[in-house]
Amino acid sequence: MLTGEIRNQIDSIWNAFASGGISNPLEVIEQITYLLFMRRLDEAHTLEENKSLRLKKPMERRVFPEGIDPKGRSYDDLRWSRFKNFAAEEMFTVVGEHVFPFLRTLGGNGSTYSKHMEGARFTIPTPGLLSKVVDMLDQVPMSDRDTKGDLYEYMLSKIASAGRNGQFRTPRHIIRLMVEMSAPTAKDIICDPACGTCGFLVAAGEYLREKHPEILRDDNASKHFHQKMFNGYDFDNTMLRIGSMNMALHGVENPDIRYKDSLAQDHAGDEEKYSLILANPPFAGSLDYENTAKDLQAIVKTKKTELLFLALFLRLLKPGGRAAVIVPDGVLFGSSKAHKELRRLLIEDQKLDAVISLPSGAFRPYAGVSTAILVFTKTNSGGTDHVWFYDMQADGWSLDDKRQALLPDEKLGVDPAQALTAEEHLKNNLPDVLGRWAERAGTERQRTRTDQSFCVPKADIAANGYDLSINRYKEVVHETVQHLPPKEILSKLNKLEVEIQAGLKELEGML
Repeated sequence: MLTGEIRNQIDSIWNAFASGGISNPLEVIEQITYLLFMRRLDEAHTLEENKSLRLKKPMERRVFPEGIDPKGRSYDDLRWSRFKNFAAEEMFTVVGEHVFPFLRTLGGNGSTYSKHMEGARFTIPTPGLLSKVVDMLDQVPMSDRDTKGDLYEYMLSKIASAGRNGQFRTPRHIIRLMVEMSAPTAKDIICDPACGTCGFLVAAGEYLREKHPEILRDDNASKHFHQKMFNGYDFDNTMLRIGSMNMALHGVENPDIRYKDSLAQDHAGDEEKYSLILANPPFAGSLDYENTAKDLQAIVKTKKTELLFLALFLRLLKPGGRAAVIVPDGVLFGSSKAHKELRRLLIEDQKLDAVISLPSGAFRPYAGVSTAILVFTKTNSGGTDHVWFYDMQADGWSLDDKRQALLPDEKLGVDPAQALTAEEHLKNNLPDVLGRWAERAGTERQRTRTDQSFCVPKADIAANGYDLSINRYKEVVHETVQHLPPKEILSKLNKLEVEIQAGLKELEGML
């Protein structure tokens, strides 16, 4: 967890950017991302220097070349450890005129981070602001993976609070729930085809570090973790830079985070490549047929992005692969031919495991659309037996635009430090979702449809036109009201009338 002091430092830098003329939160994070990358390059170079000294051999990999850059400055001056000590004006000149041009030449070294620095732009407006930001970042203990990861996550949370850019950030507790439900393993190849800031991939990496720490002690497993396990696409270069740095600061050395318009290209080389997909794809509109990949249209003929992304997930998954993805409620009950066909495919041709209805305010303040989590397994041979439904009413935060915590920190999230009481469960359903999910093939089968969760046989869903709306199957408990016999009711009414008449006469006497 970040200390209050570090949070305050970040807040003050954020305010300084705003007063310095940079109010777009994405631009603020982008500039900080470049600076963090500069520091990371210097640390990598220092590591190689120390290794060279220890082994008494020449450096194998130099990040910063020897000699002078094209503009006449020593490459050594471009290192974080050097320019951080320069006076503000000189630092501003070195970073703007020398470091940034150097960053743009790094794409050739093949790492995912350097690739996304090719379009690096320096927009910090004043020497004073640059100096202040560098001083603050230099005080953060970057050798601690948890601290630097938390630092970046805290900055990313400011995107959500900024309103118009909030669509890039899925609430982290919802992401964690989806990761826990899908339970990544050391052998998984994970993909998010709409990765944004890489929140799902980061959470999957943290889950594996917690649940399977042995993978980082085995050479082959560690190599897989750092180089092949995590894959993400996005068509926004700013998001790619931010997402790549988020992965770097959470200790993943070389994930495959690349530019790709997921719906507008064919997927040669990626087809049936991944064993787990975690995603909250954009579902804001329709695409032109001409711009949509023909292999997706072959699965479902539609222009709607939410349906095309589901078709994409089926295309990318290996047989046996699984997915936990967020969809708008319209996917569950839409009446168009494409909606019905896609639901039929998931239920009859694949294995639909679960539908978790999310609270309608889960994505406030920037989206009020009702959503659900779909969990399914690609089999190409059916397998749906029962579908598990859960009606989530609360996620631990208020469902208005403020999204304030309703419980103390130790009682929030999927795995709270303290068990929740029945009253606290009404404010945070996440632990209950996870607990009941584990019993979906057991005790959950015995629940009635008046409960918060229950299972529905495939035959019932097929009979309802493959409608997946929880309200189609949920039964409401009607409270039994005891009625008095008619004669007793009339007697009570007559008695009441007598009392009223007596009261009126008494009132007339007083007047």
